[in-house]
Amino acid sequence: MGARAFSPSSSPHFQEKRPRSSRPLEELRSTVFIPSLRGSSWNPSSSRISGDRFIPDRSAMDFDVARYLLTEPRREKENAEVVSPSKEAYRRLLNAALLNNRTRILAFKRMPLGSNSEIFPAIFYASYNQRRTTKRKRYIPQSAERVLDAPDIVDDFYLNLLDWGSRNVLSIALGNTVYLWNASDGSTSELVTVEDDHGPVTSVSWAPDGQHLAVGLDSARIQLWDSISNRLLRTLEGVHQSRIGALSWNNSFLTTGGKDGKIVNNDVRIRNHVIQSYRGHRQEVCGLKWSASGHQLASGGNDNVIFIWNPSMASSSTQTQWLHRFEGHNAAVKALAWCPFQRNLLASGGGDADRLIKFWNTQNGACLNSVDTGSQVCALLWSKNERELLSSHGFTQNQLTLWKYPSMVKIAELTGHSSRVLYMTQSPDGNVVATAAADETLRFWNMFGSPKVVKPEAKSAKPEQFPNFSRISFGSYEAVRGSDALLNSCCCCNIR
Repeated sequence: MGARAFSPSSSPHFQEKRPRSSRPLEELRSTVFIPSLRGSSWNPSSSRISGDRFIPDRSAMDFDVARYLLTEPRREKENAEVVSPSKEAYRRLLNAALLNNRTRILAFKRMPLGSNSEIFPAIFYASYNQRRTTKRKRYIPQSAERVLDAPDIVDDFYLNLLDWGSRNVLSIALGNTVYLWNASDGSTSELVTVEDDHGPVTSVSWAPDGQHLAVGLDSARIQLWDSISNRLLRTLEGVHQSRIGALSWNNSFLTTGGKDGKIVNNDVRIRNHVIQSYRGHRQEVCGLKWSASGHQLASGGNDNVIFIWNPSMASSSTQTQWLHRFEGHNAAVKALAWCPFQRNLLASGGGDADRLIKFWNTQNGACLNSVDTGSQVCALLWSKNERELLSSHGFTQNQLTLWKYPSMVKIAELTGHSSRVLYMTQSPDGNVVATAAADETLRFWNMFGSPKVVKPEAKSAKPEQFPNFSRISFGSYEAVRGSDALLNSCCCCNIR
């Protein structure tokens, strides 16, 4: 026989359920007793409530308030007079303030006391709405705003072929040729085409002034160009034994990293430009980044190691000892990015066999966090306007991923490239990101939003002497860091 559906009419033993206890074996606190239809007798001693079934417990009642409420309509009729709306509103507020615990006359229990804000509900609600401000969610376009053709771009994970200068000019190396794209007017010009014996171009990097460009070659040479006059200012030779895939500026000092595993600091203002060498990597150096203060240099290599160098720890005549040595990655480390809003915070990304983004405290050498991205990490960029980190990836999606720091929650994932996104750079204002991939396209993304307006700082009463100059010690070599004018007047002189 099939089971019959249960219903109140089909069961003679159905009874209404009492509220269940929030904890096991706790007494149910029902206010009204409901007798069972099973005919069992009720024992009054088993209930906490005193009084009859239909007579409520009056222990919680205020008889003075009850009498006042019962006689209130009669008094209003006896003392009827024209009352202004303002007086009526005042009377209601006064009653609410003095009789805050007023309840129904026939009540089984006392009502819970409300908050003080209930005395003035309308005023509180209006003020709450005025204080309530919701942060508007930033719109992130899911497609590139502009796509440019980039034929003959070299598909090599260990190179750095894209950089955006402070004068809003982007440089990109396509084969043996370096092109300049002016973001202000959209014009394109050719800076240099090197001979086949020295090509292809393996790295490009703008100086802080945005006028001078360093070009690394496969022949282990470094060329320094003036982008305004399109003139070759200097060629650095004998620095490395093989191609130069990584460049990083520290004011007028150019740091180079080569396939020979060596890192060299060059002062481009003097004839004997090599002032310091770093030895630590056993394979090619593919990532180089100076911190904003200029006191720490991060390097990543094909040996899966990250070094943190402090130039003041050694002299120019000896090989510099590193400050920290990080071995947390299982693949080549090319992606390096110093945090702009937190000192001594470095983000690093590993290659295809690793696929991790790690965060390091370069002061004590601790690894703060590690996130598995699921694909090769080719480049990293911090936002200049928000606490966000952008990463570019390879197979399988070739996507750009925007992360919220420090929670590392994905904010957005942008796709468009059909091959791994090897090269990534940022506009001077921090708004637009340019990416180049092996699919031979250069794409521009409106990623980070408009920069925040910063109020100018009040000028001090006593001006600081030589505010544009500071000293950095490279061991026994002490150099003066100055403004861009100093770099323009001294840097890149006609020394071969």
